[in-house]
Amino acid sequence: MSDFLLELRSEEIPARMQKGARQDLALLFTEQMAAAGIEIAAPQVFSTPRRLALIARDLPERTEEVSEERKGPKADAPDKAIDGFLRSTGLRRDQLEIRDVKGTPTLFAVTHVPGRAVQGVLAEAIPAIIRAFPWPKSMRWGEASLSTESLRWVRPLAGIVALLDGEIVPCEVHGVTSGAVTLGHRFHHSGDITIGGADDYAVKLRAAHVIVDHAEREALIRKGAQDIAAQTGLDLVEDEGLVIENAGLTEWPIPLLGRFDKDFLALPPEVIQLTARTNQKYFVCEKGGKLADAFICTANIEGRDGGAAIVDGNRKVLAARLADARFFWEQDRRKTLAEHAKGLERITFHEKLGTVADKVKRVAKLARWLAEEGIVPGADPGLAEQAARLAKADLVTEMVGEFPELQGLIGGYYARAEGLDDAVAEAIRDHYKPVGQGDEVPTAPVTVAVSLADKLDTLRSFFAMGEKPTGSKDPFALRRAALGVLRIIQENGLRFAVADGELLEFFADRLKVQQREAGVRHDLIDAVFALGNEDDLVRLLSRVNALQSFIASEDGTNLLAAYKRAANILKKEGWHGLAGEIPRTGEEDPLALVDDPDLKAVVDAKMAQRHESPLSYTPEPAEKALMDALDQAGPKAEAAVAAEDFSGAMSALATLRAPIDRFFDEVTVNADDQDKRAQRLDLLARFRAAVDAVADFSRIEG
Repeated sequence: MSDFLLELRSEEIPARMQKGARQDLALLFTEQMAAAGIEIAAPQVFSTPRRLALIARDLPERTEEVSEERKGPKADAPDKAIDGFLRSTGLRRDQLEIRDVKGTPTLFAVTHVPGRAVQGVLAEAIPAIIRAFPWPKSMRWGEASLSTESLRWVRPLAGIVALLDGEIVPCEVHGVTSGAVTLGHRFHHSGDITIGGADDYAVKLRAAHVIVDHAEREALIRKGAQDIAAQTGLDLVEDEGLVIENAGLTEWPIPLLGRFDKDFLALPPEVIQLTARTNQKYFVCEKGGKLADAFICTANIEGRDGGAAIVDGNRKVLAARLADARFFWEQDRRKTLAEHAKGLERITFHEKLGTVADKVKRVAKLARWLAEEGIVPGADPGLAEQAARLAKADLVTEMVGEFPELQGLIGGYYARAEGLDDAVAEAIRDHYKPVGQGDEVPTAPVTVAVSLADKLDTLRSFFAMGEKPTGSKDPFALRRAALGVLRIIQENGLRFAVADGELLEFFADRLKVQQREAGVRHDLIDAVFALGNEDDLVRLLSRVNALQSFIASEDGTNLLAAYKRAANILKKEGWHGLAGEIPRTGEEDPLALVDDPDLKAVVDAKMAQRHESPLSYTPEPAEKALMDALDQAGPKAEAAVAAEDFSGAMSALATLRAPIDRFFDEVTVNADDQDKRAQRLDLLARFRAAVDAVADFSRIEG
C-alpha cells in the first residue's frame, strides 16, 4: 500500500475560500479515484494562504482488472443493428458472446479492462482535479490568459508537489510541472524545500516556519489570544469566525496585544468591535464586563523586537479607523433621527411598494393599531408609532453606510443620545429581531409592536402583489419574516388572528417547519388545522402540544387505533349518519358533509333528535356503556375546548378508550336486525364526531 501527497501552491488564497477549497479538493480526489475503481478512506486536507495540500493513505499499487458487459440485439437481428452495436463497442462479431435471455439467443459484448499502475491514474487525475476546481472566483494569467481555454485558478498556480511513496508523479498543468520542491514562509525562509513524501511534508514545512494544518493554526490563535489577554488582566471577547479568518491569513501565527487611545471608548462598543474586526481582523478585550482599550492582532512573522514594531503599526492603523468612526458618530448626531428619516424618501423599498418612507408610514400605522387594540398588551400606542417612524432612520446615516451590520443598533444609540424615551430607543434597536433561529426574541411591549408590525407589513405587502416564495427561492426573506412573527407571538403569548387565508396557510407551513424542528409531528399540526376556523396561532399550538402529549400516551395510541377502526367501518358501509339522510357531495368521500351551515344545523338537530329517541331494542351492556361514556365525554371535551383547556379535552377523550375497546370486543356492529345495525353505526359516528371535535384524528398517522 502507498501514501500519496499532493500540494497545490499559488499566490494568496482568500481566507473565506479555504474551507470550501479543502472540501472540494477531498471530493474531487475521491471521485477521481472512485472512477478508476479505487476506494479510499477520507483523505487529509490542509490549507494555508499559499497552498492546498492532500494526503491519501494506503493506496493500492495497481487498480484491479475490471470486466464490463453490454447487452446487444438478438443474435438473429438484422446486420445493420448488429453492425451498429459492434461500432459502439469496438469489437468484432467473433468477439461477441451469445447468451440465452428468456429463451431468445442474445448478443453480449464483454470487455476486460486490465489493471494499471496507480501512479498513472494519479498522473491523469491531478490535471483533471485542477481544471475542474470550482472556485467561487477565479482568474487567468500570463500570455495564455488571452485564450478562454486557459486554466482558471483562484490565484496564479505556482507549483505542484505530487509524490507517491517518495516518487514524483509526473504531470503538467498550464506550464507548471509536478515535482518534489516547495517553498517555506515568505519572510522566514528562503530557497527551495525538497519534500521526501507524505510523512515528512508537515515536518519540513514547520522547520521553514509554515504550519500546514489549519486546525493547528486556529488552536494557536485561539489559545494565544486568550493567554496574552489574561496576562494583562483582560478577558478576550471570543470570536470563532475571526479565529478561522486569521488562521487563513497566516502560515506562522503570532498573537500580539496592543493598546489604543482610551478616548475612543466613548464610542459605542459595537462600533469599536466592528471597526477592529471588519477592517483589521483584530480581536477586542473586556475588563469587568466593559470594553477595554486593547486589541489583539495576529502577525504572520516573529518580530526581532518581540513584535513591538508590528503592534505599533497596527495601533496607528486602528487609530485612523476609529477616528473615522468617531467622525461618523459625531456627524450623524448633528441631526435628529426625525431629520435623518426624511432621507428615506430617496430609498426605494420596492418598485411596486414605494420608498422606505412609504413602508415606515404603513408600519407606524400598524404598530399603533396593534397597541390600541390590545393585541400587544402594555404597548403605549403613541410610543409604538413614534418608534416605528424612526426605526429605519439610521439607514441613511454615515455609520450604517460604513457598517451595515449596525442598522437598528446604532439608531438605538442615537435615540438615547437625543433624549428619546427608553422604550422608543429599545424598539429602534431591536425591531429587526429575531433575525435568525438563535436570535433573541423581543419582549418589551413597544419593541414587540414595532417588530411585529415591520414583519407583518413586509409579508402582507409582498403577498398582496403576488410575490410569494417558490421552492428554494425567497428573495425578500419572507420565510424568515414569518418565522420571526411566529416566535414573537409564541414568546409573548399574543392572541393574534390572521385574517388573510393565503397568509394564514403560509404561516401554517412555517409553523410546521418550526415545530418539526422542535420535535412536533407535522400530522398533529394538520389534525388541528383541519378543524378550520383556527386563526389564533397561540391557541393552535396549545392544542397541538396537548394532542402530541395525548397521542404519545397509551390511552391516546389505543384511542387513535379505535378511531381508525370506527372510521373504516363507517366508510366501508358508506355511512355518514342518519341512515343516508345527509346528502353526499358528488364523488367525494361518503363521510364528507357539504359545506352548507344551514344543512349542518338541520343534520345536528336530527342527530340530537335520534339520540334522544328511545331505542327499539335493549342495547347490550358494552353498547350502553359506550353511549353513557359519550354522553359524559362529548360535552366535557366541547366545554374544555371552549375554555381552551386542551389537556382537559384530551383527558375527556381518554375516558372513551375502555368503552370503545369493549364495544368492539363484545358488540356485532353489522347485525342482521337493520334497526340495531343503524343505531350501532350511528353510535360509531357519534364516537368519531366526539373525537373530531377536538382534532381531526383522520389526519394523524399511525
